[in-house]
Amino acid sequence: MHPQHHTLFIDYCAYFNGNKDFFECHEVLEEYWKDIAPGNKNHPLVGYVQLATGLYHWRRGNATGAFKILHKARNNFQLNKGHEFFNEIDYTKLLTHVNATLDNIQTGKSFQAFPLPLMPALQQLVMARIQLLPESSADYLLHKHMLRDRSHILAERQESKQRKSRR
Repeated sequence: MHPQHHTLFIDYCAYFNGNKDFFECHEVLEEYWKDIAPGNKNHPLVGYVQLATGLYHWRRGNATGAFKILHKARNNFQLNKGHEFFNEIDYTKLLTHVNATLDNIQTGKSFQAFPLPLMPALQQLVMARIQLLPESSADYLLHKHMLRDRSHILAERQESKQRKSRR
């Protein structure tokens, strides 16, 4: 099986191109990345996570954060040109979309999503998955990060601060 045909990557593409749930894109692909390349911050899956995160920030009006993370995504994609995680996505079109988005953010334009340019085999798998996605309101997608239990994240941050203060 091609790694871009993995269920979690298909889910990522379906959320991205279907209901544009960029928060969920981040969640499912981070899980896949942790399974196959934990700790490798240069892996192309990290770039895809950054892409979704940047679009989530831009949708929420955080242009500065969006620009920074989308710039990192672009750098990741350029570093990984030719990697198998670009076999089922049109790499040139993807970079064109990312560059246009960075330009739009810099010039103060409003949020505008773009579709991942999928190759036919992946497109077919993604379209089948999109049919199963739940309906989501724009308000729900805008504030989704506030709806999850963040206690474990806050605890990890506190532990990290304590470790740093002991040094």
